[in-house]
Amino acid sequence: MKKLYFGYINTFRGLSPEIWWLALITLINRAGTMVIPFLSLYLTTDLNLSLGQVGWVMSAFGLGSVCGSWLGGKLTDKIGYYKVMVRSLLGTGILFIGLQFLHTFASISFGIFLVMLVADMFRPAMFVALSAYSKAENKTRSVTLIRLAINLGFSAGPAIGGIIIVTMSYAGLFWIDGISCILATILLMNVLHPKKAKTQDDIVNTNPESAYKDKSYFIFLAAMTMFGIVFLQYFSTMPIYYKEIHHLSELDIGILLGLNGAFIFLLEMPLIKWLESTRYSKPALMIIGAILVGISFLVLNITPWMGILVIGMLFMTVGEMITFPFSNAFAMERAKKGNQGEYMALYSIAFSIAHIFGHNAGMHMADALGFENTWYIMSLLAVICMAFLWLLIRYMKKDEATN
Repeated sequence: MKKLYFGYINTFRGLSPEIWWLALITLINRAGTMVIPFLSLYLTTDLNLSLGQVGWVMSAFGLGSVCGSWLGGKLTDKIGYYKVMVRSLLGTGILFIGLQFLHTFASISFGIFLVMLVADMFRPAMFVALSAYSKAENKTRSVTLIRLAINLGFSAGPAIGGIIIVTMSYAGLFWIDGISCILATILLMNVLHPKKAKTQDDIVNTNPESAYKDKSYFIFLAAMTMFGIVFLQYFSTMPIYYKEIHHLSELDIGILLGLNGAFIFLLEMPLIKWLESTRYSKPALMIIGAILVGISFLVLNITPWMGILVIGMLFMTVGEMITFPFSNAFAMERAKKGNQGEYMALYSIAFSIAHIFGHNAGMHMADALGFENTWYIMSLLAVICMAFLWLLIRYMKKDEATN
């Protein structure tokens, strides 16, 4: 047990203090965004929107995310990651508090769009900051630590969120979301100011290549969009499936979603450290992750037994643990040859596009075709994701052979 403990601790060695601060800021911010997993339930139960309307609201969510990611990338290359992160966090906090006062379909759609526009400016800036504060050999583990912080917050957030809904109603979630973003801003301004922080990988590229001319990168982005569409069902369509088909309460759903974060907290860093030592390339490891996420939907159709929900969540979690850190690291590696903000913005936009189509398509398919058929379709999309990643491997080998 002692050997296992020290082995786990050793996987965190060598990361810079700035990465740890960035992880803590992310933890505070993510723990507060507990309204996101409950958004589809809030829209259907408190605002009485139909599944179709919820799908369109979630599309507004994704469209705001696309615009925010693009704008964040542009501003990061222009004014720097620090200013973008501060303004994004503070603005998000204020907007989250205001979101609770919107009650019509049109106003909530616009409000969600605006929140995500400001919130997702943070993502490309954070990735560039992460790259700057981390040594080249530690980048995948640095990404994993940030994800660990995200999921540690996410494991506590839904469980706490479920309790808040039961005791205070949904309004309490918006206040906590907003306040947590403001607290994260204050911490960021005190510990990660450029004059205080030590840059470990200051990439200077006098002749940067445009990300829009990188064909391999666009194949990768297509794969990540497909993966995002499938993965995001767990945060919109899946909670409704849990409630309507398996009759789980909001607290039960929060605990089940919290298992995802708990598994990641315990297993992701050792798993990534071990996978880094294997002979598999990053795209090959992403294929394995996509396979597991696809299986997580298939198993739900096997049996009505309640325990299958935990098994499905476990498959999805392991697939997520593999795909996201290595896709992040792959994107940061490609970004070294061009404008970093532009590259990381496109990476964020891939998932933002998944937000636009994934939630909406999932809601409409569940409404028209039923959950069982929807899960089969999601498994098929996971296969398409694998095909894109296989194509990426082939294209990169061909590209290397000609250069």
